[in-house]
Parts: sequence; C-alpha cells; structure tokens
Amino acid sequence: MPKPATTPADPAPATGKRARLSDQIYGQIFERIVSGRLNVGDQLPSENEIAEQYGVSRPVVREALLRLRADGLVTAHQGLGSFVSAQPASRLKSLTSADNVAEYLRCQEVRIALEGEAARLAALRHSDTQLRIIDEAHSRFAASAAEGRINAEEDLAFHRAIADAANNEFFVSVLDSTHEAMSGFMRLTISLTRSGSARRAQKVLEEHTAIVEAIRARDGDRARVAMQFHLDQARQRLINRERDN
Repeated sequence: MPKPATTPADPAPATGKRARLSDQIYGQIFERIVSGRLNVGDQLPSENEIAEQYGVSRPVVREALLRLRADGLVTAHQGLGSFVSAQPASRLKSLTSADNVAEYLRCQEVRIALEGEAARLAALRHSDTQLRIIDEAHSRFAASAAEGRINAEEDLAFHRAIADAANNEFFVSVLDSTHEAMSGFMRLTISLTRSGSARRAQKVLEEHTAIVEAIRARDGDRARVAMQFHLDQARQRLINRERDN
C-alpha cells in the first residue's frame, strides 16, 4: 500500500480571513498539489492527521476533501484513503492564492447549470439585435485571441450577451450576484491561457464559436450542451495540467 507523502508542515490557516475554514484547508492541500509536494498517485494524510496538523475539526477536513474529490483533484479508495488524481499547472500558484480556487470552482458549478439554460433559451428567444450583440462580443474576443491579448472583460461581455438574449432578467441578476467570483475565475483562466500554448487559446475560441453557431441556428439543446461543455473544459484546464495545452 502506498505510504502517505511526507511534507513539511504548512502554516495554520489564517483565522482572520473571511474565507470559509474548509476553503482554507482545501487551499493548503491544493497548494501542496500544485507545488509538486504532493504528486499524482501520492496518498494524502488521514482525516485525523490533517485535523491535528491544522487544529480544525474532522468535519471541516471532510468538507475540504469532499470538495477536492468533486473538483477531480483527489480520489478516495475504500479502506485505503485519499490519493491525488490530478495536478494543476505549476504556474497557477503565481496567479492566485490557493484558497481562492475552491470558491471559483463552486461558482463554476453554478455557471454550468445557469449558463447552459441561458444559452438554450437564448437560442430559442434571441432577437436580431441580440444576436448581433453576441456576434460582436464573439468577434472582439476572437480578435483579441488572435493578437494574444484576450482579457476577462471581453469574455464576460460574451457570456453576458448570451444571458441577456435569454430574455429573462433573472439570469443576468444571478450572474451579477456572482460577478466577483465569476470574474476572478475568468481572470485566472485567461492568465493561464495567455501564458500557455497557442492551441489552448484556439480551443477556447472554438468552444465559443460552437455556442454562437448553435444560438444562430436556434438549436436550444445544442446551445446548452455547447455552453456546458465550454464551462466544464475551462474547469478542467484549471485543475489538470494534462489539459493545460
């Protein structure tokens, strides 16, 4: 049976932070994974060991581990423990603090559900003017991608134009309520894209194009699937260095 990876103790989570305590534990383990102190296949310490190391309760540790599993970073094996199953690109640690990642990925879960339906309704309900606005936002993003200068504002404008075209103000309202986490996720993934390969940027553009084409064709189901695929791929590109290309 593989032995848990031994690493120097991390500093205890900062009690003054507004982040949830489980997010802080998530961030500490995430930092070990992204820095290479824990690698794919390595076994994590037990719940008891993690709780003792950081001075928190087992339920807090359990919540952090459940999030790591849900995000595809850790896999649990009955009777054996938890093992690292994916590893983000090492440059991620220079772009954001590790304990922000849990919040961003929770936001992404909401986006997959919400924006998938918004895209479906946009395909069925859009006006000619709304389609033109989507096309313009897509063209601006494509031009920036070609010049290697894509930014979060242009990405956000593209997604918001689609939400507007659903013709239900509550979609935009919910997106606005998650603006901070949503824009944080976009800034992070775009920073990774700008510092990554040209193929990575091309994949993002191809995913946007598939969404626009489905909306233009008024194919609601295809638009929903294209949007959900795009958002899930963005998530995968963030957490798995094997997809970081």
